[in-house]
Amino acid sequence: MANQKKKGAVEARRWPLSKVRNFGIMAHIDAGKTTTTERILYYTGRTHRMGEVHEGAAVTDWMDQERERGITITSASITTEWKKHRLSLIDTPGHVDFTAEVERSLRVLDGAVALFCAVGGVEPQSETVWHQADKYHVPRLCYINKMDRTGADFFRTYEMIKARFGHRSIPVQIPMGAGKMFNGLIDLIKMKAVWYHAASQGVKFEEGEIPSDLLEDAKNWREKMLESISDYDDELMELFLDGQGIAEDRIKAALRKATIDLKVTPVLCGSSYKNKGVQRLLDAIIDYLPSPEDRKQVFGTNPHNGKEEVRNQVDEEHFSGLAFKIMTDPFVGRLTYVRVYSGMMHSGQAVLNPRTGKKERIGRVLEMFANKREERQSVFAGGIVALVGMKDVRTGDTICDPSHPIVLESLSFPTPVITRAIEPKTKADQDHLLDSLLKLAEEDPTFIVKYDKESGQTHISGMGELHLDILVDRLLREFEVQANVGIPQVAYKEGVSELAKAEGRFVRQSGGRGQFGHAVIELEPLAANEESDNGLVFEDKIVGGSIPREYIPAVRKGVRQAMGSGVLAGYPLENIRVRLIDGSFHNVDSSEMAFQIAGSMALKAAVEKAKPFLAEPIMALEVLTPEEYVGDVMGDLSSRRAKVTGIDPRKDVQVVHAEAPLSNMFGYATSLRSMTQGRALFSMEFNRYQRAPIDVEEEVIKKVRGY
Repeated sequence: MANQKKKGAVEARRWPLSKVRNFGIMAHIDAGKTTTTERILYYTGRTHRMGEVHEGAAVTDWMDQERERGITITSASITTEWKKHRLSLIDTPGHVDFTAEVERSLRVLDGAVALFCAVGGVEPQSETVWHQADKYHVPRLCYINKMDRTGADFFRTYEMIKARFGHRSIPVQIPMGAGKMFNGLIDLIKMKAVWYHAASQGVKFEEGEIPSDLLEDAKNWREKMLESISDYDDELMELFLDGQGIAEDRIKAALRKATIDLKVTPVLCGSSYKNKGVQRLLDAIIDYLPSPEDRKQVFGTNPHNGKEEVRNQVDEEHFSGLAFKIMTDPFVGRLTYVRVYSGMMHSGQAVLNPRTGKKERIGRVLEMFANKREERQSVFAGGIVALVGMKDVRTGDTICDPSHPIVLESLSFPTPVITRAIEPKTKADQDHLLDSLLKLAEEDPTFIVKYDKESGQTHISGMGELHLDILVDRLLREFEVQANVGIPQVAYKEGVSELAKAEGRFVRQSGGRGQFGHAVIELEPLAANEESDNGLVFEDKIVGGSIPREYIPAVRKGVRQAMGSGVLAGYPLENIRVRLIDGSFHNVDSSEMAFQIAGSMALKAAVEKAKPFLAEPIMALEVLTPEEYVGDVMGDLSSRRAKVTGIDPRKDVQVVHAEAPLSNMFGYATSLRSMTQGRALFSMEFNRYQRAPIDVEEEVIKKVRGY
């Protein structure tokens, strides 16, 4: 059972499990994630100079496209040390087009730091990443950054966090000043003021007495903090009510437990760019975020019998890990990023992939520092590494001890909303193009490549215009493929309006054994927010054996395949319930293939009767504009079929919230710059699919059918 006794495990664990922190930094775009990461690397001694995003010198923004645009595109994994603790950090993108990077990072991390801009507050992508962290039950800290900026307001941002997330957030620090007057912070646990020395780039700082004009505020906020924490600690509650002095370690222990239990979220502040507050953030990561030991167990299923399996997150357990990212490295080839949950593994070891049922041998074990690599012989429970030599492992696959198989919870990703046609510029590029596209699709689960038999074109789909632009740019630079790309197209869906019943009968007789499959189904739309398996709920209502049990999965498979192309314009069907209610079979001629075809035929016939409709992607939009342009912005949005849902006044700007169909939002960035003299900003993310107006539906159908 003890994997570390296996031959080849030559390394010993260098860090006790309790001293390991696996965490990510998540936020809206331009909140300062990468700048904060650069400071963390500098203060922990991992780098000797601070790379700046605007100079294209950030360690974690190593791709050419990231340095040119000043944004994070791919999550970068970094390992460093702070106060005798091992920190594994993932810097995630903030742009909504790359939300899959955040999703897969949060799936394998034990904790997270949610960054908020002290000026912008809680922005759309801030909410998205927060809810992603909720989905995977990830404990987190809040770090209100950019306190040096004009218009910074710690307390307004804190109130927004409470209002938007309905969460028990607790300030453990408050700032001294804001904007140009921001000169440090007050630690409410120590009740000390902290000033940073600009000449040392914030390396040196001093603690002292709280200024008299801020002392009363600090006492009030400390009392609120203690009151909030004591709700989750009876002993602390007694000390607090008795008015006794409470030791710093006692407060931290109670706050740590409440944070790990997802009861509270500590709130900190600082200015990463001005080198203030980052060391206190590092201390908080160690003090309050969980180690793998705190997370204790990981749950999965046995691939053979479907029963629940449990693994303790310790080295002595059977090995299990989750592949959360695939990447192509120009020097070592295909890299598979893995979080090890239990046991240990080493180079040369054979592991099982339950999805394929095959064993694969680990070639090399690499510890990553952005795009640099350090080779290791072994990796232990709680470790995050990249493996070389895994040929058939995909994102979301479990790898495990072959003698004790387990399937861990996989990952789910949002549906792509934009499609473009792509073709090679020359005949010589044809094979190379497809090979390169498949490699990119392997890396990015939200990038879909499909071949359209009717048009003879290859279609690529992604999360937005920027997403596809980046991938096409990578084709040119990394894979050296020349390609022509069509204009963006919306990824519509099709749905049904009412209940319908239909049958599919597949009969073939050509001498000898024939084919016979007969299925009768009922079809209806799903209720709002009803859970489904990729848009389908399939119910087996067969009574009396009219279809043998072994053929029912084939009917379901046929239904699923038919959902890939709707009857109106060939777009995928979504959000339907299918009940298999009757059918018939032939003792000799029936087969899985026949029932699969019958299921497909039945679905098509039922959709025709169920009043199908076209659904279009609706985007949530937030526009920050100076007040004098609000009328122009709202008029333009109205012309794009947008619905304004609210206007939120902030310092010097108005924030217009709206919902708009994606089909009308192409080129919006250029229009907005033009009407506001470049002074307005906007962010947009996918919200939901909604039934398209009749005129839009007719126009799309005409375009697809060519009349």
